[in-house]
Parts: sequence; C-alpha cells; structure tokens
Amino acid sequence: MIDTWLHNLPIWQMAVVILAATFLAGAAVQIVTGRLAAGRHGRSFMAISPGLLSPIGVIFGLLIAFTAAQVWNDTERANLAVDTEAGALRSVVVLSAVLPDDAQIKLQTLIRDYIEYTIKTEWPMMAQGTVTLKISPPALNKALQFTLSLAANTPGQQTAQRQIAVSLEQALEARRQRILVSRSEVNGVKWACLIFLAVCLLFSIALVHCGNRLTSAVAIGLFCAGLATTMLLILSHDRPFTGDIAVKPEALMQVIPGDH
Repeated sequence: MIDTWLHNLPIWQMAVVILAATFLAGAAVQIVTGRLAAGRHGRSFMAISPGLLSPIGVIFGLLIAFTAAQVWNDTERANLAVDTEAGALRSVVVLSAVLPDDAQIKLQTLIRDYIEYTIKTEWPMMAQGTVTLKISPPALNKALQFTLSLAANTPGQQTAQRQIAVSLEQALEARRQRILVSRSEVNGVKWACLIFLAVCLLFSIALVHCGNRLTSAVAIGLFCAGLATTMLLILSHDRPFTGDIAVKPEALMQVIPGDH
C-alpha cells in the first residue's frame, strides 16, 4: 500500500517525487545494463530480440488501463454519492416548508447540524480512510425519527412527510455509498505488479539498445517520462477523498439551510 503521506502531497510535490523515483530507477537500469553489456556475456545480452518489448508492453498497458479505469470509476462514484446526498437533503429542506413552523425549524436545524458534522468530522476521516459504517450520523437519524413521529394535519403535510422520509432514507443510502467509496484504493498487489512490470520493461528497453548507450539512454528517458505521467495520474486519483484533487463537500455546503 502506498503511504498516506504520498497521497496527501500537493500535485506538484507528488509529481516531483514520482519523476525523481522513476528517473532514478531508469538511471540504475542504464548503469546495470551498461556493465552487463561490457562484461564477458555482452554478446548474449545484445542478442536479445526487440520483439520482447511487445508482449511485456501489452501486458503492462492492459494493467495500466484497468487500474486507471478503477480509480476514475471510484472518483465518479464518489461525486455521484455526494451529489445524490446533497439532492436528497435539498428536497428535505424544500418540503419542510409545508410543515408547521416549529417542525420546519426543527427539521432544518437537524439537517444543518448533519451537514456541518459531515464536513467537519466525516470529511477529514474519509481523507484518512478511517471512517466506517459503524459511525452513525446522529442528526440525520434524529431527523428521520422526528419526521416519522410528526402528526400531519392536512393531506399536503402527509404527502410532504412521506416524501421527506423517503429523501432522508436516500440521504442515508448516499452517505453509505460515500463512505464505502472513500475506502476504495489501488491495493498493494496491483501496485507491486505495476512496478514489477515497469522494471521488466525498463530492463527490456535497456538490453535491446545496449549496443548503443546514447540510444539506450534516450529510450529509457522517454519511457520513464511516460511512466511517471501515468503513475501520477493513477496516484492522484487513487483515493477519491484524499489529496489536492479530492472530491470536495461543495454540493453539501450549498444546501445548508439558513438560520432562523
């Protein structure tokens, strides 16, 4: 598992770390293969066919594609969960206007407390990956219990009461999805496979071009640049609620009811 500190770095610092690590690895491979080519088995290393690059490159490319698809899908799911939650809470605020004044004030206060709790407490925990479904949102639970206990006096209030209860249940489900996706990340096995295949491809490129050190250095440099860019894209999107481009709670902030 990639350390949390790396996920929390600003994008430019993350880019510097990844570029440095990638080019250091490339330089090490260049030095090692140079010594191998100059040794007594140099002819054997120079005889390695360029056709070796294709199968390794295809396997590496497929793994990159599947990993990138996973992290981008997680980001889309996170945005959808937050938007759904905000939409459900907005419906509660709008429908509460039909209820008696005291019930409206009580319900909107609970919604405001829940959103503030989510932003101040749950969001930092999601960024750290420590939030779980065992943590219950007290204000949202109270809002649902309060809604179900209301005595609706008119058909309009009865309809609003039912719709508010449905919207609160939708908000609870969206919160559940938000918490689940906040714990999604590229696991250690995938990272290990990506790094191992990248090293194999680096050695393949270096050995295929070991007869010309300048050509080898240029080829390795170009591959390292592409590899670093790919790793930066995946790592920056790895945890949807962590880092510079994490999903933010703006949608929830926009539906906070005003003070009465």
